[in-house]
Amino acid sequence: MKESHLGLRILLAVLAVVALITADLRFNSLEKTRAVLDTAATPLVWIADIPARLGAWQNKHIHSRARLLEERERLQRENLLLKGRSMQMSSLQAENVRLRGLLNSTAMLRSDVLVAELIGVSPDPVRHQLVLNKGARDGVYVGQPLIDADGLMGQVVDVGEVTSRVLLLTDSTHAIPVQVNRNGVRAIAEGTGALDTLDVLHVSTTTDIKPGDLLVSSGLGGRFPVGYPVAEVMAVEHDPGQSFATIRARPSAAINRSRHVLLVFVDAAGDSPPLPRES
Repeated sequence: MKESHLGLRILLAVLAVVALITADLRFNSLEKTRAVLDTAATPLVWIADIPARLGAWQNKHIHSRARLLEERERLQRENLLLKGRSMQMSSLQAENVRLRGLLNSTAMLRSDVLVAELIGVSPDPVRHQLVLNKGARDGVYVGQPLIDADGLMGQVVDVGEVTSRVLLLTDSTHAIPVQVNRNGVRAIAEGTGALDTLDVLHVSTTTDIKPGDLLVSSGLGGRFPVGYPVAEVMAVEHDPGQSFATIRARPSAAINRSRHVLLVFVDAAGDSPPLPRES
């Protein structure tokens, strides 16, 4: 009995559905109802689509972040490379300026010279010595003067086959005969152990010497040729109780900055040999 009632209900439902479909096809009688149901279901459809939208947004965000990180790393590498090249260019430009200065100084020299490069310094902070990349096979000899683009730096004190060691003017054991370029007053410039200071000795308190005077090599002693810039007078102090003035001077050469230098060949008389005459 119950099964017959259930079958009857299903049959009635099917007939009702068929009737509704037929009526909708012929008369569009369910159009408004369908529109209302579609409107009511729209929020549910949107909510159901949220996980998919979130997944797509997350994937896009992750890929965008990865691309940005990769781009940032690339730009950082390029920036580092450009900075390195810039520093190298600055160094090369400065070295070019120094080499031009050396070339200009050689053009004014009436002597034979040898270009050398600094390859080492003395590990002893008290001794002001340099090691050059030229030695006996290049003709370097003990006592040979060393200059840069600005003035005298020192002299060779030891020669190896391919290197040589130089004692700087500023070493406390070094002294050089000088004269005031303005009036020819003679003195001795002695190293103090400081790279920026020389003591000028044996100048009486009545001597005409003043700050700003240029001291050049006098050629006495036969080791250094005449006329090379040595130092500029910085301070002159006169003590009434002393026979000699206290004079400090600053080396003309870039003692602690020069990388390329010139070794000057001097003859036995202490003069720079003249350039050969043109035939």
